[in-house]
Amino acid sequence: MDHIRRAPKAVLHDHLDGGLRPATIVELADAVGYGDLPETDPAQLAIWFREAADSPALEGGAGLERYLETFAHTCAVMQTRDALFRVAAECAEDLAADGVVYAEVRYAPEQHLEAGLTLEEVVEAVNEGFREGERRALAAGHRIRVGALLTAMRHAARSLEIAELANRYRDLGVVGFDIAGAEAGFPPTRHLDAFEYLKRENNHFTIHAGEAFGLPSIWQALQWCGADRLGHGVRLIDDIQVAHDGSVKLGRLAAYVRDKRVPLEMCPTSNLQTGAAPSYAEHPIGLLRRLHFRVTVNTDNRLMGGTSMSQEFAHLVNAFGYTLDDMQWFTVNAMKSAFIPFDERLAMINDVIKPGYAELKSEWLFRQAAAETAVASESTRDQGVGQG
Repeated sequence: MDHIRRAPKAVLHDHLDGGLRPATIVELADAVGYGDLPETDPAQLAIWFREAADSPALEGGAGLERYLETFAHTCAVMQTRDALFRVAAECAEDLAADGVVYAEVRYAPEQHLEAGLTLEEVVEAVNEGFREGERRALAAGHRIRVGALLTAMRHAARSLEIAELANRYRDLGVVGFDIAGAEAGFPPTRHLDAFEYLKRENNHFTIHAGEAFGLPSIWQALQWCGADRLGHGVRLIDDIQVAHDGSVKLGRLAAYVRDKRVPLEMCPTSNLQTGAAPSYAEHPIGLLRRLHFRVTVNTDNRLMGGTSMSQEFAHLVNAFGYTLDDMQWFTVNAMKSAFIPFDERLAMINDVIKPGYAELKSEWLFRQAAAETAVASESTRDQGVGQG
């Protein structure tokens, strides 16, 4: 696990309001007078979030909507500038401590206006928090770069407004746009004006698609809306047939996604919680990686999942026997798909990610050599004793 934690990682799908520290939630709730927390002990609160997020898969039928209910508590304590600044700074620190060197963290500005903040004030508070978190991480010996994704809610009617906001702050810490929320009944085509605007502005966007809803959601996100990436995309497996002899046949949508190298923001633990996948071993990421789709590994909501990037990779290592080479492949995929300029992505890959994995691999080789030397020495001593 130490090797996994130390390995340089990149996350493209991480929700700010899904990654708060439990102790921070308790302290912020006390500061603003929010009295509806289900638990006030941080340890018990962490357990409550995990169990509440697990309930859709365990109870079968509640699905994504039940999972989303947990965010009422985190958003309730993220309504002031100081709270947003603190949460963003701690987010960057926590990711960096877990070995993440690049992160795109998303949040919905429209969900943080209850105490009177403007959309612009929300964005500026979060951006300043990320910069502070980057500084704290560096002081602790970790390097991380964090970009913000501004999210619009599928069930609301502010997507164009949020898209315009993302475009205004695109050179000030915001790297792109997203829509999120319940998929069923709220197709991405409801927000075509936002996507058309972003395309005209040559800006980047990803769309939550193919998580709780099937192939039509993915098809619309790509062919109607023009998404650069797919948030989750786990239901793409419905367009792939695996025969008894192991041969694979791709449907036209799956083939298009692979041929066009559309990045898939896979979130294994979250997908298990929402019932989108039955287990880590049966998660579509295994087949999609084998078929060389542009797959990335992500946390989605670290608080609700009780997870981290290291834990996500550890689950995949246990399920599929992945090695450092596989981890590097996933991480390079993520950096290739990031919403920052090409030269900066390339520098991150060549100067940070690949050297980081090379160092870890060399450590393994030296440990192997040391272990073999120790075994040989022990054998020599045993032979000497026998001869005596």
